[in-house]
Amino acid sequence: MDHFHYRDGTLFAEGVALCDIAAAVGTPVYVYSTATLVRHFRVFDEALSGLPHLVCYAMKANGNLAVVRTLAGLGAGVDVVSAGEYLKARAAGVAGDRIVFSGVGKTREEMRIALSGGIRQFNVESEAELRALSEVASGLGTSAPVALRVNPDVDARTHDKISTGRKEDKFGIPLARARAVYAEAAALPGIAVVGVDMHIGSQLTDLAPFEAAYGRLAELVPLLRADGHAIGRLDLGGGLGIPYAASNAPPPLPAEYGAMVARTLGHLGCEIEVEPGRLIVGNAGVLLARVIYVKEGEGRRFLILDAAMNDLVRPAMYGAHHDIVPVDAPAAGAAAAPFDVVGPVCESSDTFARGRMLPDLAEGALVAFRSAGAYGAAMASEYNARPLVPEVLVRDDHFAVIRARPTFDDLIGRDTLPPWL
Repeated sequence: MDHFHYRDGTLFAEGVALCDIAAAVGTPVYVYSTATLVRHFRVFDEALSGLPHLVCYAMKANGNLAVVRTLAGLGAGVDVVSAGEYLKARAAGVAGDRIVFSGVGKTREEMRIALSGGIRQFNVESEAELRALSEVASGLGTSAPVALRVNPDVDARTHDKISTGRKEDKFGIPLARARAVYAEAAALPGIAVVGVDMHIGSQLTDLAPFEAAYGRLAELVPLLRADGHAIGRLDLGGGLGIPYAASNAPPPLPAEYGAMVARTLGHLGCEIEVEPGRLIVGNAGVLLARVIYVKEGEGRRFLILDAAMNDLVRPAMYGAHHDIVPVDAPAAGAAAAPFDVVGPVCESSDTFARGRMLPDLAEGALVAFRSAGAYGAAMASEYNARPLVPEVLVRDDHFAVIRARPTFDDLIGRDTLPPWL
């Protein structure tokens, strides 16, 4: 469920007409719904209410300060994967002891920043990282709380580029080596083992891979405890999918996921950490764009938009589907026709959809890409010297710009010429 709906023939975000936002801010622009963020977080949090737990929002999905602060105000922790995300989370008001630091390539400087500012735990992905963290923590005279990320070799059966739990993926420590690496962690100075981490991928629409992975985790924890490790936390990662296409079968409900977690891991007496990102923010946002031209090709019709692959890269990178809807609702019974929906970037990959059935749209018409709140603005770039898209947050019947569109002077001014030029 989200809070984007038609009212009097035009698409609204909560109580604000999207055409009013376009008039005030211009297009393309990302628009997020506070009510949807709140609802999605609470539904997921309630799904785990029978277990001690902390929901740590994966801010790589959408790291805008206003989004993070909204969720932090509801009690969310945050999962970060860089020093920049860590510092943004702190700037959004998240306490260090509610921040989990994940990622395969943490630098020593990133470790120092997090240890100095406060951290709930590091999810460590390799022996090399473990030794580096020991060195940094010891040098600071402190102890780093650690959960080792274990790779269960479970295929999430999702897109190859977002699957992370197979043995050939770069993530985590092989399950067969877990006990040996935990033994090394216990012997290293500056390391405090607190739990186990596992994450098998993103956009899962079936609980079976989760259950298989968690079953292996349930077998590992008693062995680690028998080896003398105090395993008090289980970090399960994120990955539960969302419905990108209205025609798709709905993914499992958070309540079904929560029941599965309780069934497979509840007997271990651990605090559960989960790191949803897309599930919370994906359907809470749309990308609003305007039709520049309608082009007649050889046997094809093109809608050329002012949004491009640099603004929303998921279709070009993953072949991802986003529902595209007109902001002005078509008349009842209006005919639809196939369009290739494309952007102005000089690459054929700058294509959002091929043969998409849409009503006739004229130049200047507004369209909205649904389910664009996750991995939209967060992955945007300035390719073709196109300024980053602004972001807007709606609450009830008002809205605020939460990231302004850079000017061309801003864009050009970030470059500097060497003295010889």
